[in-house]
Amino acid sequence: MFLVIWTVALVAAAVLYLKRTYTLFSRHGVKQFSPLPVIGDMAKVTLKMEHFADQIARMYNAYPEERFVGRYEFTNPMLLVRDTELLKKITVKDFEHFLDHRVLIDEKVDPMFGRNLFSLKGQEWKDMRSTLSPAFTSSKIKLMIPFMVEVGEQMIQALKKKVTDSKVGYIDVDCKDLTTRYANDVVASCAFGLKVDSMTHEKNDFYAMGKRASTFNFRQMLKFFAFASFPKIMKVLKVSLFTDDIKYFFRNLVKTTMDDREANNIIRPDMINILMEVKKGKLSHEEKSTKDVDAGFATVEESVVGKKEVNREWADDDLVAQAVLFFIAGFETVSSAMSFLLHEIAVNPDVQERLYQEIMDNEAKNGGKFDYNSIQQMVYLDMVVSELLRLWSPGIALDRICIKDYNIGKPNDKAEKDFIVRKGMGIGIPVWGIHRDPNYFPNPDKFDPERFSDENKHNIKPFTYIPFGLGPRNCIGSRFALCEVKVMAYQLLQHMELSPCEKTCIPVKLDRSTFNIRIEGGHWVRLRVRQ
Repeated sequence: MFLVIWTVALVAAAVLYLKRTYTLFSRHGVKQFSPLPVIGDMAKVTLKMEHFADQIARMYNAYPEERFVGRYEFTNPMLLVRDTELLKKITVKDFEHFLDHRVLIDEKVDPMFGRNLFSLKGQEWKDMRSTLSPAFTSSKIKLMIPFMVEVGEQMIQALKKKVTDSKVGYIDVDCKDLTTRYANDVVASCAFGLKVDSMTHEKNDFYAMGKRASTFNFRQMLKFFAFASFPKIMKVLKVSLFTDDIKYFFRNLVKTTMDDREANNIIRPDMINILMEVKKGKLSHEEKSTKDVDAGFATVEESVVGKKEVNREWADDDLVAQAVLFFIAGFETVSSAMSFLLHEIAVNPDVQERLYQEIMDNEAKNGGKFDYNSIQQMVYLDMVVSELLRLWSPGIALDRICIKDYNIGKPNDKAEKDFIVRKGMGIGIPVWGIHRDPNYFPNPDKFDPERFSDENKHNIKPFTYIPFGLGPRNCIGSRFALCEVKVMAYQLLQHMELSPCEKTCIPVKLDRSTFNIRIEGGHWVRLRVRQ
């Protein structure tokens, strides 16, 4: 009888707790969806009935009159902010209220992820941002372009050989595999100073380990949500995102490379060299020259937060964490963007032809010279990449965490009370929904680079185009990512003609088995060598 009483009491307490949790928004006049016990609004995603990107878009579109709506990631309440003026306040004007990202990985359990720039919080994040921002200026990226070009040349040679060996004049390739290998080799060169040819040596250690570290499959993404929803439980269980062999591989790679360069006085303009300068306190901010050409329309500028001088010593593990973050961001997000770009070029022959003509014009104008300044002067290439990042932004949604209570105002014009965001509540920024809102981008599902022409781009409303985030906490590597995408597109189109094949998915359907944006069945296109 005693056991029965306690069981009933615990069940009743759980029911009351869940009821109070899942009515948090509705009790305060905020529209919300209909969460299920424990799983919240994540049922369709966890059951693989809906891709996370489609869920974000659906929730964004469900209440068009609301400035913000409530959603639940399991038992974790979040506000999904729809109003762009409100986004400006949260990410810029009142930034200090929303300084941090949500807790994902505990730094004591997994310092390789918990100590990187994305995960750091408060003053530590500000210091690290200021420390690293000089590494991602135009002058630094310019020096890395030859490394990207070298990787592209390896890719073209390998593709031409495969076409020749096919005996039919073409090959059908899964672009996600192609772009992942390209991105892997670029990061290996630009970050770690390694020459890796993943197109020829398909099973090399760096590619294999990198793919394991950066491919966030369904199970890993559920871990992310578990870290956000049940951080104390995950900390007690000491759950880590990376396996021990992955941690050892990258820590050993960074430290041994640094030691070797120090011992042999090797200087190479890459990320390892930059981190060595950070360790010595030699990396300093530069004044932006009027001659500097930016990386494109999508580039985000550094805020005053990232331009402050910092005199702080960082531990070796902190530097390893930044190198790993650079790798993961460059490996997965950039390769995803490039794979969708190649798909759109293949299924839009008019776009491909105009882009090819611009490439040929650049070749003739510059005598085959291909560098940072020449590629950034290619107007149509920038239009194509800008539209790609609107329609297929790898950042499906962004997040912030409220670090001190904040009056966010009324959810709609008819509401009677303001809503107070309490310390610890998460804020979601629905990039996927905003980028596909017909009020901001007419006929939003169409791939239309003309949106970003000189005649049209001034019509884009501020805070509606956010592929690299908003405010001081935007993506520090936007210039690098844009250059990498453009270099690959340039070299591939210069030598190859792209077209759909029998396995090309038209229209695109997202693969629901992963949280990454991937096409169901693969990103298949046909490649022919241009005559």
